[in-house]
Amino acid sequence: MIAAMGPYAPVSVLLLLLLIVAVLARRAPMFKTLLSLATWGAVIALVLIVVSQPGRIVPYLAQFVSTLKTDGQQVVGKEVRIRMSRDGHFWARTRIGGVERRMLIDSGATVTALSTDTAAAAGLEVQNAMVPIVLNTANGQITAQSSTIDELRLGDITARDLEVVVSPAFGDTDVLGMNFLSRLKSWRVEEGVLVLVPHHPQDPV
Repeated sequence: MIAAMGPYAPVSVLLLLLLIVAVLARRAPMFKTLLSLATWGAVIALVLIVVSQPGRIVPYLAQFVSTLKTDGQQVVGKEVRIRMSRDGHFWARTRIGGVERRMLIDSGATVTALSTDTAAAAGLEVQNAMVPIVLNTANGQITAQSSTIDELRLGDITARDLEVVVSPAFGDTDVLGMNFLSRLKSWRVEEGVLVLVPHHPQDPV
């Protein structure tokens, strides 16, 4: 049974021992030292698992945070509220077709921009425009291709037939620009929270 627990076996065993020692400690003071040692052992084992196998731990943590709705994005009434992240930006959880992406909301960007990986994952048809698209970025001018997102979801907001630009120069960053924000009924920032209000709220994703 312990083997079936995989990498979590050490923590599971330590937690079981911790429970046993905690019960005994209530009856005999000498077990209080064992309780302290078992507690530190469980903490160290958990840290080792997180460091050695982050790929297994992170998805569960992300799912747990999402369940608690403490990741900074919530649907409150008819509004989507996104807290400012520690880097000073607003990041939104979106769905493009069946692909989920974390996108930077940038009112300084005229058009929504996608990385080539995101465009490929979403199955977008990317093509060269009749007139070359040249964008001014912090790293200078870049050329980009164009495409259209059939449906982009963000909380209770749905944007259809949203024009985007695609370029490998964006790296792994996806940006929601003004052509998305201008479709909303309103948007504002209140005490470090970005409030997005759609014209026609949909069932949240």
